[in-house]
Amino acid sequence: MIVWQGKLEKMAVELNTPIQYFLAEDHSKFSINSLIGKNIRLQFQNEIRCVACDRKTSKSFGQGFCYPCFMNSPENAECIVRPELCKAHEHEGRDPEWEEKNHNVPHYVYIAQTSDVKVGVTRATNLYNRWIDQGARCGIKLALVPYRQLAGEIEIALKAHISDKTNWQKMLKDERGEEVDLVKLKNQLIDQLPEDLMEYADDDDTITTLQYPVEKYLDKIKSIGFDKEPIVEGILQGIRGQYLIFSNGNVINLRKHSGYVITVEVLETEIEKILVQGSLF
Repeated sequence: MIVWQGKLEKMAVELNTPIQYFLAEDHSKFSINSLIGKNIRLQFQNEIRCVACDRKTSKSFGQGFCYPCFMNSPENAECIVRPELCKAHEHEGRDPEWEEKNHNVPHYVYIAQTSDVKVGVTRATNLYNRWIDQGARCGIKLALVPYRQLAGEIEIALKAHISDKTNWQKMLKDERGEEVDLVKLKNQLIDQLPEDLMEYADDDDTITTLQYPVEKYLDKIKSIGFDKEPIVEGILQGIRGQYLIFSNGNVINLRKHSGYVITVEVLETEIEKILVQGSLF
């Protein structure tokens, strides 16, 4: 039975216990959490549509864009990956109006822990979604700045002391490194900042803990994608970050496949087939 069909985009999330995940299409949302424990099939319909302009494209660039949008869209500007290069506060960029709304606004620098700890940057209004998308177990605010470029400067200053990368394999297997006192680490990192950046340190020491809808973590996983395997099938074991985790060890990053048109189907089990046919009675 097909329960959802449409163009994939980054899964929508709600901060809850556990995290709630949704596929969105035409202003409606479908709960992916409701599929956990069920045998499902995701089938690529051999169609990719740009997430920006909806143009049909033979290949996706930068998580869902056609090539022209990849080259020209502000969502793919260099300052997305390197926030220290952002010029939104100078009213410059690929699209100054977009930059004004998205980058010339308050940003957090944060510390998050998946297996190991990392430093990161995001808009103030997107903090919890960012932690969820990265599959973080917990996170804490480190600094609050008025625009993106300053957040990038703080991140650069801290990279000598803490990583800015997430190990997705460890995250999906829930491999946990040494437990870290995030408040203590935050204070140590603030002490490493140049004096002109210390004024942006955030005094909120609240640690947010995140719980993901995963029935059981697996020791071995394999990342798969629709380009090589147009049908992804199995019992959905859980969801973490932007990944679906299947009981056979396969994992798929749905955000990476933004723009791909797919169907989601719940498959009958053998017992269900027998019950439908009335063979047990």
